Amino acid sequence: MCRNAELVYFGEISGSFDEDRSVELHDAKPAEMHEMAALLGVPARAAMVWALIAGDALPASELAYRAGITPQTASHHLARMVAGGLLAVERCLRYRYYRLASPQVAEVLENFMALSGPPALRDRADRSAIDPLSHVRSCYDHLAGKLAVQLADQLTDRGWITLQDRDYAVSEVGERGFAALGLDLPNLRRQHRLFARRCIDWSERRPHIGGALGAALMKRFQEDGWLRKSAGQRQIWVTSVGQQGFWKAFGIQV
Repeated sequence: MCRNAELVYFGEISGSFDEDRSVELHDAKPAEMHEMAALLGVPARAAMVWALIAGDALPASELAYRAGITPQTASHHLARMVAGGLLAVERCLRYRYYRLASPQVAEVLENFMALSGPPALRDRADRSAIDPLSHVRSCYDHLAGKLAVQLADQLTDRGWITLQDRDYAVSEVGERGFAALGLDLPNLRRQHRLFARRCIDWSERRPHIGGALGAALMKRFQEDGWLRKSAGQRQIWVTSVGQQGFWKAFGIQV
């Protein structure tokens, strides 16, 4: 449900809007590598896109605050990033909310941050809630943090997944294992995105599973009650059921 701008300054909304929303679509062609590097080469821009890594949508005022710049400057940078294909903008009544244009953008950001470290964001009153993100969090629509890296390690050790070129491939053992978890791998492969992306985790500096497979795993863990995530928040809580589940299924002690 759409809220007043005063109530979303710190990003209380999660990106879920009512049926009356209108979405501004931009058909800008994907940026080439040098163009993307130029877009992210400005610290304020890098900070704003990093604030959107959870997949939620935030107003320009919140993004300006996190980047430590004026709303007018933020609007200029946001327009450049929308035109460059990094961000999409949605309108709710007379307000605009910005989000990452696609999961692929989130994956690129994770890889950039693995090399340089995440950009500095202006401290907020909820700083104590941000620190635990290194343990378990969302990266757009898939699991990230220490738990995600441990999961990738376990699935590799058990022969479910193997590294193939840049990304992961699922073995015959993995096909059966993921099917037992209730994942429809043929359907996941038909999605218009990478199937099993090997994402370098920015806090662990080691890979976790992204792409359609990573998103499906997180969704399954949430549906089974292993994970709990509040709308619009990156932090994820592992429930007592999840602690038992990760140990029994994967040998991971949370």
